[in-house]
Amino acid sequence: MTDTSILHRLAETIEARKTADANSSYVAKLLRGGQDKILKKIAEESAETLMASKDGDTNQVIYETADLWFHCLVLLAHHGLTPDDVLRELERREGVSGIAEKASRKTD
Repeated sequence: MTDTSILHRLAETIEARKTADANSSYVAKLLRGGQDKILKKIAEESAETLMASKDGDTNQVIYETADLWFHCLVLLAHHGLTPDDVLRELERREGVSGIAEKASRKTD
């Protein structure tokens, strides 16, 4: 299994690029474009991941999922969050039935 440190290194790079020149940094350009630009990229990458899966192309599933995760990391940075925030939530859910976990989120 691969170590999660790549997520942390990517998050650090994304954080460092927040102040970079948008003409030379894709991340800076996305972040300066605001949430709508980031969300559009996530929607695009999600669709491409779905299509790769539907086509049964496992290499493309990996490639597109990597793009999707990267853009999700950019979204986390936009909100001042890190991969650790998501990893803690996954740890909280570990061992809990998906049905029970989803039911616990319902509010009246």
